[in-house]
This record gives sequence, structure tokens and C-alpha cells, in this order.
Amino acid sequence: MASTSIRYGGGVSREIGMDLQNLGAKNVCVMTDRNLSRLPPVKAVLESLVKNRVEYKVYDAVRVEPTDSSFKDAISFAKNNSFDVFVAVGGGSVIDTCKAANLYACHPDADFLDFVNAPVGKGKPVGGAVKPLVAVPTTAGTGSETTGVAIFDYEPLKAKTGIASRAIRPTLGIVDPLHTLSMPERVAANSGFDVLCHALESYTALPYDQRSPCPTNPINRPAYQGSNPISDVWSRHALHIVAKYMKRAVRDPEDLEARSSMHLASVFAGIGFGNAGVHLCHGMSYPIAGNVKSHSAKGYNVEHPLVPHGLSVVLTSPAVFNFTAPMCPERHLEAAEILGADIRQVKREDAGAVLADMLRQFLFELQVEDGLGAVGYTKDDIPALVKGTIPQERVTKLSPRAHTEEDLSRLFEASMKLY
Repeated sequence: MASTSIRYGGGVSREIGMDLQNLGAKNVCVMTDRNLSRLPPVKAVLESLVKNRVEYKVYDAVRVEPTDSSFKDAISFAKNNSFDVFVAVGGGSVIDTCKAANLYACHPDADFLDFVNAPVGKGKPVGGAVKPLVAVPTTAGTGSETTGVAIFDYEPLKAKTGIASRAIRPTLGIVDPLHTLSMPERVAANSGFDVLCHALESYTALPYDQRSPCPTNPINRPAYQGSNPISDVWSRHALHIVAKYMKRAVRDPEDLEARSSMHLASVFAGIGFGNAGVHLCHGMSYPIAGNVKSHSAKGYNVEHPLVPHGLSVVLTSPAVFNFTAPMCPERHLEAAEILGADIRQVKREDAGAVLADMLRQFLFELQVEDGLGAVGYTKDDIPALVKGTIPQERVTKLSPRAHTEEDLSRLFEASMKLY
């Protein structure tokens, strides 16, 4: 079980300058994106650095939903400046970009694909230490402040892939709930859906003791190891918080209790899935985000077409959990109950239908687009979506139920319209 040290509380960003001083930092890289660079979270962090006389340079060109080329741009900035500590202020895109910049700056001779997950890259284990990374999450979704995973769009394949290694996990996550107040309503919704699916997928993933073959050496053991008794505690707890607070957090940006609770739920789900892993919703989401044509996401100030990560993940969730339920119906029923279903009269064989209905209701109440059709896909796109899912073995093989390409086609088809 591996996780990052977390410090939580309103206003804790003020302490980051002291943390960097305590680390002996002489030259700090602060990464963020252009929108955030003008907002209170970045201002709070930079004020703390100035107050504590910490030298820093800001890189604010992180792309929302990063690509291999945007990663490479951040990596070259890091390589050119010999930083001794990295600070990421932002959502998952910023934290993931910062992880990659830190990794490749510390391994200057590595080829970009060396550490990228197989089969897209070589999936080599990371040898040698990286520099300390302090993550300051401003969204309540990815849990990236707790995980050793960095996700990006690999443009040649139009599919997402990533780097997964415990070595790139942040040293410290500074979780300041005041930062979530700057999230627009749709960003709060989509990042919350990421938390929901992290919790559901890690709780229903193939159990750790059913994975095979056993790695020949512990260094080769994947960060994502299947559902396990410790991750289960975090995933289940995160699901309870989502059920209680997510709708409030989306509907009222001033609801500090709800937004703070979702910020913590993101951390809890991150600890859960950062060790257990996710499965089909995430595996199928990568081509949904990667093949986007013209969908413009409400609430995101970006110039390129975008299906935000949390939205691309949650749109397939009713179909996916209906499909996986026969393998562990009790867990699917328990999840449905946490989300508000009355399961007293429900048979085990109906677990998938009940959870799928609860998810549809949840999405409908939060005004989510009506399936893949509503974000620009048609049945003609299904072969490309399936093709983009196949390389995502790192997560899809954690599905509790084995699946074929035909199964994936049916799941995409069932997700074209939700309501």
C-alpha cells in the first residue's frame, strides 16, 4: 500500500513556502495553466514563496487534457532550468504534467517512450530518484496528488495513455478546500464524476489475489494491483461522501462544506484507486476524450474541442457496471445502496440493472449530456473507439469480467444514449 503525505485544511497553502525552505529548495519550478495563473490558488502559493524568500520560476503553459507534445514542452522547460523541487498548482492535467517534467528532467538520457505504459511505450521501471514534488490540487476529482500516474493524449494514436510508477508520486499533497471555490459549476460536476468512477471501479476491480502471473521482482509489481482490503475502505468511504455532498457541491459553488467534502473524497478515492486501479470506464474514456471532434465543454476556458476527463469516464458507467455486476453482485448492490437505492427486495442477478439505474438517475439530476451521441459520436465511430480502448491494458485487464472486442462495441453502443 503506497500513498502520499496529505495536509488538509482551509488556508494550508500559506505553509508551502516553509515546506520548501524545510526541503532546502534553492530553485523551484511552479507549474500551472494560463487560466489558473490569474486565480487565487496560484496567488496564495506564490505569496508564500516570496514571503519565505524561495527562488522560483513559473511555467503556466500546461494544456488542459495534456498531450505528448504538451508534456514534452514542459519537460524541456524543466531540463533547461535544473530545478531542485517541483510544485504543481492545478487539477490533474497540471499535476500529471509536473510529474512527467520531474521524471524526465531527472532522467535526461531517457527516450520519451521509455517510461510510457506498454503497449504504447516500453513501460520500463523507473530507476533512480526524482526530485520532491508538492501538489496543490484545485479541483476535486483526479486524486492525482496521491497517485504515481500521469495521463496524456498520445496524438499519433488519438488515444490516452500514461506513465505509472510509484516513483513519480508527489511527496506532499497540500489540500486546501478554499481552492475549490474557484471551480465553475460544470468543472465541479465533471471532476466529481471522476471521483465517483474512481471509487466504483476500484471497489469492483478484479481482486489483487486473482491477478497473475506474480511479478518476478517487486520493482515490476504494478501500482494498480486490483481491489484489496485497504483500498476498499477508502473507495467505499469516498462513495459515501459523493452520495451525500456531490449534488450540493455542483449546485452551489459557495457551499464550502460540500466543496470541502468533495475535495477530501477526491483524496480518499485517489488513495483507493492509486493502489487498486480502475477498469473499463477509464479504459473506454481515453478514446472518447482522444477522438473528440467538435464538442465544446461548458465551463472550460479552452480553445480546443474537449470532452472533459470526468465526463468521458462517467458516460459509459451505466453500461459498464451492468456488464461487470455478475462477477461481484454484492459489491455492485452495496454501491447502489450507498448511492440511494433500496436493495432489500433486489435479487443478486439484478445488481447490474439496479446500479445502472441509480447512475442514470444521478447523471440526469446533474444535467449530464445524454450519452456519447450528445458529445458528437455516432455508431460509425464505435470501431475507432474500440481500437483506442485495446491498448489500455493497464486498466482494462483489471475488469472483474473478461471482455472481447464485441463486448466493448456493445458497451459503446449502449452508451450512445442514456435516458
